[in-house]
Amino acid sequence: MFRLNILAGAFLLLLPLGARAQESVIVSYDGNSGFQGPIWATKDLGLFEKYGLKAELVLVPGGSRGMQALVSGSTHFAQGSATSPISLRLQGGDVVIVAAALNKFPFSLVAQKQIRRPEDLIGKKIGIVNFGGSNELAVVLALKEWRIPRQAVTLVPAGEAAYRLVAMTAGNLDATVLSPPYTGEAARLGMNILAHMSEMDLPFPQTVITVRRSFLEKNRETVKRFVRAYSDAIYQFTTQKQQALAIYAKRLKQQNPKVVEETYLYYAGKFSLPPRISRAGMQSALILMGDKAVEAKTDFVDESVIDELEREGFFSKLSGRSPAK
Repeated sequence: MFRLNILAGAFLLLLPLGARAQESVIVSYDGNSGFQGPIWATKDLGLFEKYGLKAELVLVPGGSRGMQALVSGSTHFAQGSATSPISLRLQGGDVVIVAAALNKFPFSLVAQKQIRRPEDLIGKKIGIVNFGGSNELAVVLALKEWRIPRQAVTLVPAGEAAYRLVAMTAGNLDATVLSPPYTGEAARLGMNILAHMSEMDLPFPQTVITVRRSFLEKNRETVKRFVRAYSDAIYQFTTQKQQALAIYAKRLKQQNPKVVEETYLYYAGKFSLPPRISRAGMQSALILMGDKAVEAKTDFVDESVIDELEREGFFSKLSGRSPAK
């Protein structure tokens, strides 16, 4: 019997990761815009299974809600901007950022066609996903650049991008923050693009992966499998254009190939591999969140899993692949 157990164990070690018993995890993401591409690719290309995970993706609009689901144990991983985990960590929350796919603001501030100048926003209603996330921060940053007091506008939590675009069309909002493909749709509807946040000289951790610190400590191998799968997805998404276009068409429910390609071309070159968080972007996020965040001695980021994978040569093996024709 002892000999059989040894043989069985050796057999399991020889199996590919995806052929072993898969661990179930729940992963949240916070909207339906193009910057969600990496997590969609991880799921749709079967990369969770490849690295030994069985994952369920759930949409949880708004960073604050995503963090609530994470700390309650309803989810194991959360993809969203860094603002919510930073805020929660400052309050003593058991969260830490372990990876980052996008270190730039992907937003544009879109306004009704009669709003031609930033100062025309004074007294107007600006739609955001929810309070406490990167949408709100992007608006506050733009107002600061234009020297418009935050109190001069009304921020309205109005849900995900599709709902906000509908609200703009109906005239229920005066302006909102959108990203591709919705930015292009808004322009085609005659709305005015007041600012492209990605063109501002301000790195920002827009798409990060957050876990509970206690989960990382107790389930490090699970987190490592996740980061492998996520990194593989970023690589495939940025090098396999046709696969990426199919993912966007499916996930964005977009039938117009021009819109799908616009979205892909906007994002493909912006994702980070290895998925490290920009230190300059993190500092920007802390500064924008106030003195308390800047002065905090809290560790918001743990890249030890990425460091380990880099030492093992995982990323060099990914980038050394020859993309399929």
